Amino acid sequence: MTQSKNIILGPAFPLRGGIANFNNALCKAFVAEGVDSKIYSFSLQYPSFLFPGKTQFEEGEQPQEFTIKTIINSINPLNWWNVANEIRKENPDYIIIRFWLPFMGPCLGTIARLVKWGTNIQVLAITDNVIPHEKRIGDNLLTAYFVKSCDGFVTLSASVLDDLSEFTNCSNKLFIPHPIYDIFGEQVDKTISLKHLGLNPAEKHLLFFGFVRKYKGLDILLKALSDERLKDVKLIIAGEFYDDSKEYNDLITDLGIQNQVILKSDFIPSEEVKHYFCASDMIVQTYRTATQSGVTQIGYHFERPMLVTNVGGLAEIIPHEKVGYVTSVEPNSVADAISDFYINNREEEFAANTKEEKKRFTWKSLVRAIDKMVK
Repeated sequence: MTQSKNIILGPAFPLRGGIANFNNALCKAFVAEGVDSKIYSFSLQYPSFLFPGKTQFEEGEQPQEFTIKTIINSINPLNWWNVANEIRKENPDYIIIRFWLPFMGPCLGTIARLVKWGTNIQVLAITDNVIPHEKRIGDNLLTAYFVKSCDGFVTLSASVLDDLSEFTNCSNKLFIPHPIYDIFGEQVDKTISLKHLGLNPAEKHLLFFGFVRKYKGLDILLKALSDERLKDVKLIIAGEFYDDSKEYNDLITDLGIQNQVILKSDFIPSEEVKHYFCASDMIVQTYRTATQSGVTQIGYHFERPMLVTNVGGLAEIIPHEKVGYVTSVEPNSVADAISDFYINNREEEFAANTKEEKKRFTWKSLVRAIDKMVK
């Protein structure tokens, strides 16, 4: 691998969420491969009125393996000019921009153009989504503005690679599966995690993990849980509601499944993530739309069976009836799979298969693929 220097632009610690976690892990992987890498993160990521959660920040210790500069203001054009000048002074071989939301198009697209102006610095993008889950007027214009500023693209699902064709004819693009999240600690014995969370080891537990948004289909899972075959199954909902929680609480009441739902409706600190995954029999993602998901890669790290719906790139990652299930978005289909899982005692079999399957998803593969894209 060639010795090089790069800067990653995107959220990083202490900003919270899957993209920040990803960027932290990616920068660490670059450094491990001998690349001079750092992150330029946001001093202002979202204006408070656009952010649906309680806080954009998490507690804990900043990673020590690399530098994070908290410098980008997403709504201040003067700041974009200053950030670009900072990057030009550092003179990296290339920058990597995380793009996940059309709102970020003007900020990140302008910085990219200013960085490239009169330099040989290349701009690569890791595009989580180019067509957002929740669409708004003007999305295509904002996304096109960003995409046209880039020299190459990495996508984390084949579906996003296809979506890019709506915005660019660039041939320098590549699909690399989302690597394993190994930043939440090592696997814990199930009995220890159940005790830590105050859960009954004699009961069955499914996990729905992460921020709750409409497109993630929690309501589909709740309806599946009301199936008579699953009356002895508990569902842990671990994550902050980014939608109105009343809609879900009313549905739980209407379905009569209050005794089956364990609600942990706060942001889950990094040090607690391992316990939620290790305490659960299976991780369930009943998404209506998706590109890829970091939740599946946390599941792989902790060697947990998983159920996903057949949308976006999720089915690319979970081989059906090998490490889990791929179902339709219909509650009956989800209930059928969960019932099969318990009736046929699939947990041990699926968990064992994750150990082999997860070898496909390494940070080294992503780092080396990006390095080869630099012309």
